[in-house]
Amino acid sequence: MCFEMNLQTLFQDFNPSKFVIHTCLLIFTALLALKLDKTITWSYWAVFTPIWIWKFLVVLGATIGTYVWWQYPHFRLEGEAYIHYKAMLISLAIHLILLMFELLVCDQLTTSRHVWILVFIPLIFISIVSIAICIWSVKHDRSYELELFCAVNILQFIFLALKLDKFIHWSWEVVFVPLWILMCLSLVGVLYSIIFAGILLRTPEVNVQQRRTSFNSALAYTFTVIPILVFQVLLTNKLDDGLSFTYIVIVSPLFISYATLIIMSFSSKGGNKWWFGIRKDFCQFLLSVFPLLQEYANIAYNNNNVNRSNGIPNELPANQEPYRDEETHKKVKENKRSAKNQKKNEAMKPVVPITSIDMPD
Repeated sequence: MCFEMNLQTLFQDFNPSKFVIHTCLLIFTALLALKLDKTITWSYWAVFTPIWIWKFLVVLGATIGTYVWWQYPHFRLEGEAYIHYKAMLISLAIHLILLMFELLVCDQLTTSRHVWILVFIPLIFISIVSIAICIWSVKHDRSYELELFCAVNILQFIFLALKLDKFIHWSWEVVFVPLWILMCLSLVGVLYSIIFAGILLRTPEVNVQQRRTSFNSALAYTFTVIPILVFQVLLTNKLDDGLSFTYIVIVSPLFISYATLIIMSFSSKGGNKWWFGIRKDFCQFLLSVFPLLQEYANIAYNNNNVNRSNGIPNELPANQEPYRDEETHKKVKENKRSAKNQKKNEAMKPVVPITSIDMPD
């Protein structure tokens, strides 16, 4: 079995935006459940603190990125700088409108002086605009998870507002029909990923990397969708039938989904390089800010004792007799010699050359 690990591979596909969002949502969900269970007596403004932190980082990142954009015009010539910058502004606009919705929700939960349909107007507006944003993102190969979530749930948002204002008297099981449909489609996607991963595992022509990737994807989708479905079933029973479970127990399946999404953020790649004006991958930015990490990035651990080129062990076990085949014995010597030369070259040249990192001007 081969196991290889180094700091560079850990952070080269890391998506800090998704990590921050899912972490804030996890903490907010736990605080809101504790508030509804009256375990904590904080105000809703304090319970929403993780959401405020999320939005503050978004505004701060866009502000710094905009400052760098206008202060250094020559940076605009770097690759797809205009597309990245425009995507950042679109994301900022969506988050500001979403912040308006969150402020109205918090005020409504505290004072009850609004009607819920008024509170949901910013969210419904985002859902309509998100359709056009999704089309633009597909054309320019940009991520659009938040926009897609809002676009497909516009009907669900309307039903929730009407139910909370008591304009409709449906059961919560009926109110959640749009979400049930979405979860059914998600389950189909999970089933497809599992079947596809199983086929690849039984196909000898597929390389090991593709098998591992498909298996990890199927596992991630399963641990993301299934807990959300369990949460939806528990919440519906709680609201309709007065299930005796506390809210912290009901939302506990969501913690599994959040933990899975946080782990997936280390392999999500992508991300807008203009947030905070870093203009580079997060791994390169991290190493440029903390040069001492370059030493750790040059360290890798590998427990593979077999030469991958021809499957011949690099060294003989202590209890095994020498090779009787002279040709095989020569191959072993050549493998040892090449391994020594490779170690010398690696000692002279770091894995992450300092010259390859773009230092800030």
